[in-house]
Amino acid sequence: MTTLLIAGTDTDVGKTFVTIALAVYWRKYRLQEDINLKKILSIFKLMQTGVGDVELYSRLFANAEEIEILTPLRFDAPLAPPIAAAKEGRVIELGKVWQDFTVAQEKSDLVLLESLGGLGSPVTDELTVGNIAADWRLPTVLVVPVRLGAIAHTIANVALARSLKIDLKGIILNCSQPEAVGRIDDLTPIDIIQSLTQVPVIGTLPYAKDWENSDRIAQIVANWDLELILPQVKVYS
Repeated sequence: MTTLLIAGTDTDVGKTFVTIALAVYWRKYRLQEDINLKKILSIFKLMQTGVGDVELYSRLFANAEEIEILTPLRFDAPLAPPIAAAKEGRVIELGKVWQDFTVAQEKSDLVLLESLGGLGSPVTDELTVGNIAADWRLPTVLVVPVRLGAIAHTIANVALARSLKIDLKGIILNCSQPEAVGRIDDLTPIDIIQSLTQVPVIGTLPYAKDWENSDRIAQIVANWDLELILPQVKVYS
């Protein structure tokens, strides 16, 4: 079993699309590598506030029997979890999230755990995403959007990761807008990011208008330095 936390520098940076891209790659390439795999991939959303991510996963993978989508906690308001929970008079049952996550790990070859917000975003009144990554000892990839200000946000998140001793495997640049692809050298130059953070940039996810084109997406991911974040899936006999 392999687990990877897909974290980000902030909200709306492309964590969901990176998660989708990794799932599409795994389904197309890794699933075919060994017949002894359990052949289950779990997309695990730490918790969802509002609507969007889980609905997109469900639509894109509606016919993928080997992909399971799990969301232990959901809140109506698109706000930080402790605020959304308070509005509904609920508490955040982190124990339930951990229990469901443990079950997903036991039955899956790969668990892609999508976080929320940045590493400093609150999960409860006392804990941040970074605390969860550290306490649960989750190998983590940081999604960085190709946009102005991203370098500073990246440095801040990497610094937080180091202070919490998070196992930060690498960075993925995400082009959320069509024009971002041609502006990487201006907005998120790879050499500067790697020099300032000492964290490798694993790859870039170009802007994709059609997320139904799984072959193209899988091929893009196949060109990433995947051994840093997605080691060879364990074979079960």
